[in-house]
Amino acid sequence: RKIIFEKQWFYLDNAIGHIYGTTFEVTSGGNLQPKQEVEETTPETKEAGTDNRNIVDDGKSQKLTHDDIKALKDKGIKGQEIVQQLIENSTTFRDKTEFAQDKYIKKKKKKYEAVITIVKPSTRILSTMYYAREPGKINHLRYDTLAQMLTLGNIRAGNKMIVMETCAGLVLGAVMERMGGYGSIIQMYPGGGPVRAATSCFGFPKLFFNNLHEFPLSKVDSLLSGTFSTEILPLEPEDNVLVEEESNGSTDEKQTSLQETEEESTTEAAMEINQTEEQETMDINAEDVEFKENKEKGYKENVREKQRKQWERKKKLIETAALLREKNADGLIVASKFHPTPLLLSLLEFVAPSRPFVVYCQYKEPLLECYTKLRERGGVINLKLSETWLRNYQVLPDRSHPKLTMSGGGGYLLSGITVVLDKGNSDSSNLEALKMEEPSSKRCKVQDLHC
Repeated sequence: RKIIFEKQWFYLDNAIGHIYGTTFEVTSGGNLQPKQEVEETTPETKEAGTDNRNIVDDGKSQKLTHDDIKALKDKGIKGQEIVQQLIENSTTFRDKTEFAQDKYIKKKKKKYEAVITIVKPSTRILSTMYYAREPGKINHLRYDTLAQMLTLGNIRAGNKMIVMETCAGLVLGAVMERMGGYGSIIQMYPGGGPVRAATSCFGFPKLFFNNLHEFPLSKVDSLLSGTFSTEILPLEPEDNVLVEEESNGSTDEKQTSLQETEEESTTEAAMEINQTEEQETMDINAEDVEFKENKEKGYKENVREKQRKQWERKKKLIETAALLREKNADGLIVASKFHPTPLLLSLLEFVAPSRPFVVYCQYKEPLLECYTKLRERGGVINLKLSETWLRNYQVLPDRSHPKLTMSGGGGYLLSGITVVLDKGNSDSSNLEALKMEEPSSKRCKVQDLHC
C-alpha cells in the first residue's frame, strides 16, 4: 500500500530484507532504493561572509523560480543537484556566514532530497513522535515524564504489573518493552475494550502478548466486594457445534420434506398445463433451495465463530479476575484522562505491600486531591508529587546553546510505596498509644503547659 509521510509518498516493498537503519532514496513511482554513500567533495576554503546584517530577505535573492524547480524535477534531476543549483543561483549565499550557509544547505536538503531512513521502533522514538504530532492522544505525556514513570514504577522482567492508561497504548507498550516478555501485565480499560494503537507500532513478537491480560474497570467494584459473577462457562466450542449440528439437522429434514411436497404439488399442476412450464418451475425451485442452503451454512458458521470468541473472552476474563484476587501485584501505573483519586484508591487494593505505584496527570490539582486522600487513608509511604523539567540543547561545533523553544510542561507525577494498612485500630486508640510511647518528661511538660 502507499505510505504517505510528511510530503513524500512511497511503497515499502523494496525495504523488505534490509536491516534497520538503512537509508533509502525515493525514486520515480514511489519506489525505494538503498542510498549509495557518496563522500561530499567540499572545497577546503569556503567563500563566506563575516556578517549577516546587510542581507535582506526580500525574496529576490533566488534567481530560480518555482516553475524552474518543477521543470528540474520533471526531468528527473536528483535533489542533491537541485540544491547545488539553488546555491549557485542565490545572490546572497556567498555573503552569508559559514554557519548560515550550513543552515541554508540543511534546510534545502530536507525540502528537495527524498531520503528516508527506516529505524527500529522503540519507546523513545514512539513517545517523541506522538508528543510532537498528536500530544492529545497521549494526554500530553512527554517522553521524559514517561521515562520517570518507568523508573519510579520499578518496571523490570518478571514483574506482575497493573497498567491503567488512556494513552493509545503507549504506556502499555513501554512497560512491555521494559519487561521483555517475562512476567505478566494486567491492563485495566474503560468502555468496550482496550485501545492498543501505539502498542501495535512496537512490533512485539507473539510471545509478548501471551502474558498480557485485560480487565474492565466497570467490574473492579464487584470484584472487590466479592459479588463478581464468575458465570459457569458455556459448553466447549466443539460441544456447541455438535449440538447446533444436531438441532439444525432435524430442522433441515423438516424443511426438505416440506420442499418435496411443494415440488410434487407444483409438478402435478404443471403436467396438466404444459411440459415446458414444468421444467422452468423445477429449475427455479432447485436454485431457491441451493441459495437457502448456502445462506443457512454461512449463518451457522458466523454463529459458531461468534460463540467461540465469546467463550474465549469470558474464559480470559475469569483468568484475569483470578490473578487480581491474589492481590500480589508488583506495581501499579496509572496514566489516564479520568480523575486519578477513585481509580488509585480502588486499584491499590490489588497491589502487594512494599510495592511502588505511579500516577500521571496532565494537571496538578487532581493529583493534589489524590495526595490528600492517600494521606488521610494511610497505607502508603514516601508520597511524592513532582514535575519534570526539560530543556533541549543544540550541540554543534562552536554553536552549542539551549534551543529557543522549550516545552512548557510535561505533566505531573504522584509516586509512592504501599505498606500494610492496619484497619483494626481507630484514630483515638492510635493517639493514646502515641501518648503512652512518649517519654515521661515530655508528658509532664505538656501537662504543665495545659495547666
